[in-house]
Amino acid sequence: MDILKLSTDWAKAEVFSAKINLLLSLLFFLAAIGFWQLGKTNMAKAFVWPMLVAGILIAAVAAGLFFANKPRITQFETAYNTDAKAFAQTETQRTAKSQNDLALVFKVLPLIIIAAALLIMFVNTPLWRAIGITAIALMTILMFIDSNTNARNTAYHQQLLAEKQ
Repeated sequence: MDILKLSTDWAKAEVFSAKINLLLSLLFFLAAIGFWQLGKTNMAKAFVWPMLVAGILIAAVAAGLFFANKPRITQFETAYNTDAKAFAQTETQRTAKSQNDLALVFKVLPLIIIAAALLIMFVNTPLWRAIGITAIALMTILMFIDSNTNARNTAYHQQLLAEKQ
């Protein structure tokens, strides 16, 4: 397979993932609006701010994915045409670094989930419970996002290594 096509397809998949993440952030915003408008209990009203913050964080992740990868689609062609071998080497190194970074993410996110679960168990105020529940939902979604990113990155990295041989 052509390395340029492989790289471009990977970047397009990342851009598509960013759009899906934006939709997920909209669900958090809609949930916050729903709790704000329809919430009758203190617990329901406590979810408004945590859900808004979670929506903003997921939107930031989506923006990061989009703005990091959308320009790459055109930059890949320029870099490949300039020096194909250097391009392949750079992409192989970048994907290897990403794999290491994602391995750390998969250690940190479960720890945050555990901390949020403990918060729910030991704090009885509605706001802190809402924060704990929202944090668990947010970290779960971030693990979903990162697991898909990791799978794409690993496959891309393996294909780059196969192309070099």
